[in-house]
Amino acid sequence: MEYHEAADFLFDLRRFRPKPGTESTARLLSQLENPHETVDFVQIAGSNGKGSTARMLERTLREAGYSVGLYTSPHLEDLRERVRVDGRKIPQSAVCAYVDSVREYITERAADGESPTFFEAMTAMALWQFGREDVDVVVLEVGIGGKYDATSVVDPVASAVTSVTLEHTGILGDTEAEIARDKAHVAPDDAPLVTGVTGEPLEAVRDVAGDVVTVGTDAGTDDDASDADTRPDVRVAYGGRANHIEATVSVDGDDWDLETQVPLLGEHQAINAGIAAVLARQFDDVSGADLARGLRSAHWPGRFEVIDTEPLTVLDGAHNPGACERLAETLATYEYDDLHLVFGAMHDKEHRPMAAALPTPDTVVTTEPALDRAEDRAVLAEAFADTGVETVRSETDVADALAIALEGADSDDCVLVTGSLFAVAEARSRWTRTDVPKRIRDLADARDALEAANVAAGAVERLDGDAIHRVVRTELRDRQATVLKAELLRVGGECALSGLDRDDEAIDAVLMGTLAQFEALVDALEERSRPPGLTDVARDLRDSLAIDVGADAEDRPTSAVGYATGRTRSAAHSVGESTTSDVPWADRTAVMGILNVTPDSFHDGGQYDALEDAVARAEAMVDAGVDVIDVGGESTRPGSDPVSVEAELDRVLPVIEEIADLDAMLSVDTRRAAVADATLAAGADIINDVSGLEDPEMRFVAADHDAHLVVMHSIDAPVVPDRDIEYDDVVADVLEHLSERVLLAEKAGLDREQIIVDPGIGFGKSTAENFELLDRIDEFRALGCPVLFGHSHKSMFEHIGREPGERLEATVAATALAADRGADIIRVHDVDENVAAVRTALAARDPSRFQW
Repeated sequence: MEYHEAADFLFDLRRFRPKPGTESTARLLSQLENPHETVDFVQIAGSNGKGSTARMLERTLREAGYSVGLYTSPHLEDLRERVRVDGRKIPQSAVCAYVDSVREYITERAADGESPTFFEAMTAMALWQFGREDVDVVVLEVGIGGKYDATSVVDPVASAVTSVTLEHTGILGDTEAEIARDKAHVAPDDAPLVTGVTGEPLEAVRDVAGDVVTVGTDAGTDDDASDADTRPDVRVAYGGRANHIEATVSVDGDDWDLETQVPLLGEHQAINAGIAAVLARQFDDVSGADLARGLRSAHWPGRFEVIDTEPLTVLDGAHNPGACERLAETLATYEYDDLHLVFGAMHDKEHRPMAAALPTPDTVVTTEPALDRAEDRAVLAEAFADTGVETVRSETDVADALAIALEGADSDDCVLVTGSLFAVAEARSRWTRTDVPKRIRDLADARDALEAANVAAGAVERLDGDAIHRVVRTELRDRQATVLKAELLRVGGECALSGLDRDDEAIDAVLMGTLAQFEALVDALEERSRPPGLTDVARDLRDSLAIDVGADAEDRPTSAVGYATGRTRSAAHSVGESTTSDVPWADRTAVMGILNVTPDSFHDGGQYDALEDAVARAEAMVDAGVDVIDVGGESTRPGSDPVSVEAELDRVLPVIEEIADLDAMLSVDTRRAAVADATLAAGADIINDVSGLEDPEMRFVAADHDAHLVVMHSIDAPVVPDRDIEYDDVVADVLEHLSERVLLAEKAGLDREQIIVDPGIGFGKSTAENFELLDRIDEFRALGCPVLFGHSHKSMFEHIGREPGERLEATVAATALAADRGADIIRVHDVDENVAAVRTALAARDPSRFQW
């Protein structure tokens, strides 16, 4: 079964109307032999805030060392986002296996008029996957209500009701008290229900749940005993914004307290953080340090997400009046001039109350997310016109509406996208979509590229010959993809779309053609008057394929691999251009030499842990032509033990201070922001973070020092031996992960050209996957960042019969291949040999340019 077939099967279940009760889900799980019965569950219900709270709890429990499943809804881009294990989406292969195992059963039930709904089937898939992965605990976000929700098929060990507002009144009840009573049925048998609900709804919660722990602020209460019944059991305080993307919160229990920062803004998020902290302590007595770091790491895309500051650009999936009120309160803490609003909502929402709850905008562009349930943009425009907004216009496509708002905004203004998570998802693709040029050497490569994009088998056979020219893979909404395909066909190219037949999902598009055909496509798109959502696509295609504006064809670079995208201002050596930057990788592949000042590193542990030996080694590397020296004070080899911050600093700081004047940039290989801060102050230029920003302070430290930051893809650092990670396509999966990490670093204040991406050879990948990353290292250029490749003496070379101590020649060969494929930085132990390999690879590409 192909993934698009499995996804379509699940989406088609939306034709069945929801019905109360858990019996259907229980029967489906029984068909799967009840895979969930050995797993602990925490269930989170609520009108608003349940998704944020679930994410905070999941991240906190992971920080405490647990393997954690997370089930949430809806999704932004891909249904697989709803089911995650330790932050990773359920693989496409697992979705196919699940659907294959339940399709006959569901079809039979449908014939009897008793088919599971989409949400029930998704819930069963989540529990099935969590059982397969043998996670320690699962955090379940309830869909609707609590008593009859599909997630209530489990017996939770802890539960929460975050908030109660009027919602789904036809199902849950006509009053907040009735709705609260329904939600309170998620209460566990052996633990108190945790809630942020107050007033009459709280009494309804108590009636059902009995034992309750309340979380809230002290606002409106006194400290005297007469008011004790109204004071929350756990008190929280919102300290306001700590910076433009984080807020300070404090939590105070009877015998414990906590102060931290969270990446989710708004006073209501303090209550959500308090609920998550109480739930974590109920499940296990999680330490204060793990609570603080877990809450701070709980990034939740599309929930008051500050994407940029000039202009202030905010994405928030507020979808009801209550959420819009909280959005308005949070936005009021920022200073800006004019407010430019992009608004798209579903037809079953309260549009006028939502418009009234939002701050009055100076301009509004109403739009329609690509769903049948989206409200007509003219109806939304009328709702805002009635609030007194003078400038209201409409655009069919969310991307175009966003482009209009950004074009009309000055740097001191604010652009806000809200009304629905679906609208936010389409807007967010402006910053997250990657156009990946594919290197096609033969028909096998062509078929691989098409199949990886879920193109139907018949189309693969028909189109593989057309993919021998330039090939770019991207993701678009269906209506955008349809227009793009028609334009490319018109100029003589070809386009294959994935078989996923949904208007609410981004679909893969594989664009094929000669460079001239791509030039004609870009010109046609740019000449059209606002092609639906394709303005950004045209710009990114021009950059990724190095199509110069106004250049003659014979003057254009011949490489199909471009460094830049529309999200960066730099170019690369792979297209024969240089930048004004003074970094050594600006116009050629640079060599980073490894200087481990540790006793236990896997290749050279103990050789340079004496200061004089480390300095001598650094000087020798500079003499050999190294461009960057990477100093490491902690081993991340499989099975290594972490060292303290103090011990790591004792190892690396003296070395940095001694070699700061050498003719090379200095990098520090560290996972800890405290070490990064001290070493950057001592003279380092780059932080090489093998954990991929697991320390939530790291990105801010790099931004404060205006330093370069290497963000690596890693599952564990230090490496956990023999951990089996399932990838559908290791390159595409790592690209997607790094895209979000890069965006986090950007939001902290770094420019994309300062962020270096590393696919993480040896960290959570098999030998075959490491070689796949080497072969396709050029695809990481789609992120618009310099690319680092670190393979020196690693176990991947066992695949070719090279044991430890026998891997120099293999390392040098891989260095030459990576340089030829466009890596910007090569990280190695043996500088002499690898400098020669890089120079040879570059000279072979252009002997007149690359000569030493």
